[in-house]
Amino acid sequence: MNKIIGLYKKHKEIINYLVVGGLTTVVSMAIFYGSTWTFLDGHDAFELQVANVLSWVGAVLFSYFANRIFVFESKEKNILKELLAFISSRLLTLLFDMGTMFVLSTLLHVDYNFSKIVAMVLVTVGNYVISKVFVFKKKEK
Repeated sequence: MNKIIGLYKKHKEIINYLVVGGLTTVVSMAIFYGSTWTFLDGHDAFELQVANVLSWVGAVLFSYFANRIFVFESKEKNILKELLAFISSRLLTLLFDMGTMFVLSTLLHVDYNFSKIVAMVLVTVGNYVISKVFVFKKKEK
């Protein structure tokens, strides 16, 4: 048990990021699939992107607060400034997400459910790097 605790402490940030990322994925998928199964048509290119943006907004808000508290343990006092930096950084990966969905689903006619999963995996990796390097960077003492 001590070995497991030691491994967790050694890799705490990445483990917590993966857990928060998993929960963020659940939030994103719930909004995306909830939208396409109820009031948006996932086979319509425009409505597919609307569902994608709605899921992005919900996921980004959840992800910011979860990452701030549990992953990067941010001490930044100016939460609004940090939140805006986080949202700005996520806009880049939103465009990448939308581009991936467009290419896979619209151009290549890959099932939109599978396309969303592929896009989410790629975006998760990009989001970690951006958050670590630009948003929640540790201040020098």
